[in-house]
Amino acid sequence: MNAKKQRPILGISIGDINGIGIEVTLRALADNRVYKAFTPVIYGHGKALTFYRKLMNLEDFNFVQIRSLDEINHRKVNVINVMEECPEVIPGVETLEAGKMALEALKAAVQDLKDGKIQGLVTAPLNKNNLNSEDFKFIGHTEYITQAVGAKESLMTMVDDDLRVALVTGHLPLANVSQTITKSLIQQKANIFLKSLENDFGINKPKIAILGLNPHAGEDGLLGEEEEKTIKPAINELKDQHKYVFGPYPADGFFGMMHQKKFDGVLAMYHDQGLIPFKSIAFSSGVNYTAGLPVVRTSPDHGTAYNIAGKNIADEGSMRAALLLAADIVNRHDPQEADA
Repeated sequence: MNAKKQRPILGISIGDINGIGIEVTLRALADNRVYKAFTPVIYGHGKALTFYRKLMNLEDFNFVQIRSLDEINHRKVNVINVMEECPEVIPGVETLEAGKMALEALKAAVQDLKDGKIQGLVTAPLNKNNLNSEDFKFIGHTEYITQAVGAKESLMTMVDDDLRVALVTGHLPLANVSQTITKSLIQQKANIFLKSLENDFGINKPKIAILGLNPHAGEDGLLGEEEEKTIKPAINELKDQHKYVFGPYPADGFFGMMHQKKFDGVLAMYHDQGLIPFKSIAFSSGVNYTAGLPVVRTSPDHGTAYNIAGKNIADEGSMRAALLLAADIVNRHDPQEADA
């Protein structure tokens, strides 16, 4: 006798209520075909959702407020209030109160993720400025969640269909990049990437391209020594381990010639080297996936976009893709999770 399979539960931390996070979340979930693959739980506050539902004229969009996952309704959009009182919603305005709610939503969602009460987490954009204080430093979602779940390492990976770009270094000042990149770090990130491509994306014997650090990949030492002293030795040792890694490639020519289509993934040396071409190609549909964790976490690839918040024009494509990718990876990890 076959037991009925249950859809995975995805948490959504609501981010900054004065940015576009709620708008893109509601618009993505307004089409119930999107969440036939999962059960959504929004960590935030029902009053903030009601504000945007009215602003966006989504009168047919309904949600149910629950106190805990014990009350979850698998056929509805569920909302957990993470604070007693909802801060005033002021679209486009940075406030400390909105930052406090964003942090409380993230904390609550990550705790349920660690406890196995939700199977994946999608993080709506927040603003680091109104989260940080003398007692608390927030560098980014990736670093916060990596530390919170007790992982030693993770890998920021940008995904859009068959385009996957990962970063050796992430939220790091450019002046610190060269001294941070080592042979062991490149190998560590490449191995996480290869394992993720195989386990999370179902690719057999994945191939990755590794970019150089300097212009023209150093031109044999003429424009920098990192390729000759660090990057090439890392690649050669990975090849000796029978890993399908190639490079180092000059970043400009690589993307300019569309060589990313020849590989299952591209490993960039630093943030803008990977994200500028990625967002140029896939800004409205790209997803930020944190590989290498014992949990599944995705997010849209954009920020709070205060300049268009509350104008009902934000594109929900990236949020929709983040939700569907999280559900897809959860189901690939656990084939027992499926549409009920």
